[in-house]
Amino acid sequence: MPPLSELHPVIVHFVIALGFVGVALRILSLFPFGQWARHGATALLLIAAAAGAVAVKSGDAAHGPAERIPGVREAVQKHEHDGERARNILGVVALLEVGALFLRKKPSVVKGLMAASAVVGLVAAYQIYETGEHGGQLVYEYAGGVGTRTGKAEDIQRLLIAGLYHQARVARDSGRFEESARLTAELTRQRPNDPMVTLLAIESQLKDTKDAAGALAAARIVQGPADQAAFVTRRGTLMADAYVALDQRDSARLLLVELLAKYPQSRAAKAALEKLK
Repeated sequence: MPPLSELHPVIVHFVIALGFVGVALRILSLFPFGQWARHGATALLLIAAAAGAVAVKSGDAAHGPAERIPGVREAVQKHEHDGERARNILGVVALLEVGALFLRKKPSVVKGLMAASAVVGLVAAYQIYETGEHGGQLVYEYAGGVGTRTGKAEDIQRLLIAGLYHQARVARDSGRFEESARLTAELTRQRPNDPMVTLLAIESQLKDTKDAAGALAAARIVQGPADQAAFVTRRGTLMADAYVALDQRDSARLLLVELLAKYPQSRAAKAALEKLK
């Protein structure tokens, strides 16, 4: 069985799903037409409370690598505190549900406990949402866990490659072409045998260093999977861009027409040809 830390993303999704559906069923059960949801709500809310406790424990086990990333500690701690609050509120909901089970022979008391469970459940649902939102920020905005969860060298390298790729794009879009070229060169050094990365290097040669002739020559000889549409169309559109930069628009148009004849569904080739009209 995987370590508890690796199961954290799975467990938290159970808390979210069970918590929200359980609260919705509990509210529904308060109405005469929703009595059928009564026991289902109890089951889901009790499981959600148990899952919440496990989620906090698994989160504690998983936070180490993320917290050590510079600038991430505060976001990790915020997420942890949110998770603990959600667990505690779900615990209160569970106590109310258990109380209703034990006092089932007293209908008026049970009704009050279920109403209280619904109210506290809404608070729990809000806190679950906040925890999930901050967890998403931690993962997607701080890369807390992306590529680092397993600790494997190849996963961490993928994180580096993703960072180099996106940062190079940002630099190019901001007009910082030297920085974009430098980042792309490091990306190429990290994945020297990846044909798609080689095409990124050729793109950098064309757009960052403005060497259209060199980029065209490199694109002509680059080796890659000839039966893979993504590689062939990317190579073709890069060559077309190079032809345009060299003021050879007829050559670019002919190349794109041939490319579309082979891959008529290629959006990139269609867009490149449309620009030439």
